[in-house]
Amino acid sequence: MPASRYTVSDLMTHTAVAIGREASYKEIVELMHQWKVSAVPVLEGEGRVVGVVSEADLLPKEEFRRTDPALPEQLEEASKAGAVLAEELMSSPAITVHPDAPVAEAARIMARKHVKRLPVVNGLGMLEGVVSRSDLLKVFLRPDEELEEEIRRSVLTELTPGVDVDFAVQDGVVTLLGPLRDRALVPLLARAIRAVEGVVDVRMELDGAVAA
Repeated sequence: MPASRYTVSDLMTHTAVAIGREASYKEIVELMHQWKVSAVPVLEGEGRVVGVVSEADLLPKEEFRRTDPALPEQLEEASKAGAVLAEELMSSPAITVHPDAPVAEAARIMARKHVKRLPVVNGLGMLEGVVSRSDLLKVFLRPDEELEEEIRRSVLTELTPGVDVDFAVQDGVVTLLGPLRDRALVPLLARAIRAVEGVVDVRMELDGAVAA
């Protein structure tokens, strides 16, 4: 199976907006507004990520402005309502990803942890950039011609050597056409093509039978 050649480092924003532990509440809000980001990493020392302040960390100040927490699970959020510095507001430890991680891994982390952005750190925990949901979606901007070339070179050549498999790519959707004697290859081809970054969907129309 071909491995995607895209990693987090290919898509991330290398010039990341970050703050220190002593950044004030208002500074953080102004920075997020200026740079149109929903979260900022908190750094200490020479750039080690120690936490993240997100919009969710800032909202309790407004949520509990006039009311007290009604439920025990709201106490932690309510405590942030009185916070004024990044070190009091931040979520720590930060949820991060490494620059050489596959794009799919970053997407899984975001989905499971319900975050929109991830600080990208090296092996020492030093900030190298930030990757967002919109960054990950950039893979779907790959031209159909580029997808076609990669599928032919890294999927069909490996799984169907010497077999001429006809296929078409339109708007990121790959359709395999024509005869294929070895039907056991159908699920393998589908899985391998879906693994190509930028493929939206895979459709099989082999010998008149349609399979996903």
